[in-house]
Amino acid sequence: MTTSDYATYIAGLPRVLAGAATLFRDGRGRVLLVEPNYREGWALPGGTVESDEGETPRQGARRETAEEIGLDLAPGRLLAVDWVRGVGRPPIVAYLYDGGVLAQEQFDAIRIQDDELLSWRLVDRADLATYLPDRLAQRVGAALEVLDSGAGAAELEDGAPVTG
Repeated sequence: MTTSDYATYIAGLPRVLAGAATLFRDGRGRVLLVEPNYREGWALPGGTVESDEGETPRQGARRETAEEIGLDLAPGRLLAVDWVRGVGRPPIVAYLYDGGVLAQEQFDAIRIQDDELLSWRLVDRADLATYLPDRLAQRVGAALEVLDSGAGAAELEDGAPVTG
C-alpha cells in the first residue's frame, strides 16, 4: 500500500468526535454545573477535544475548564467514558475526569466565559437529573458512584453502564 493509498484509506474511515469534562464538587458533595447560552439545560465544564491539533482528552478537559470558568487545574483520574451514538451527527466519546473537591477560594475565583455561558451553580446530587440532559445525568451519576466506591472508571454506552 502506498502512502497515498493509506491516506485515502484513513480519510474514508468513520468519524468520531471526542469531548471531555471535569466533575468538581464542594465540601458538601454538591456538583458544579454551568449554564450554556447556546442550548437548553446545564452541563459540566468541558467541551470538544481539539484532536486535530494533537490535544488529548485530558488536555481538552483542562483547557475547556480554564476557558469556561477560569480555573486552570489538572484533571484527576478518569471517572467515566461514554460512547454516545450520533443521530444526524458522528458519535461522541465523552471522557469525564475528577476535578476533586474545591475550596471556597477556588469557587470565589470562578469567572465564566461570557461567549458560551450564562452562569454556574452548585447542585445537590439528588437534584442533578432536573438540571442535566438524561445521558449526561447518567454519566455524572456513574462517575459519582465510581468516586463513592473507589472502583475503576465506568464504561458507558449512551449513559448506561456496559456489562460484560
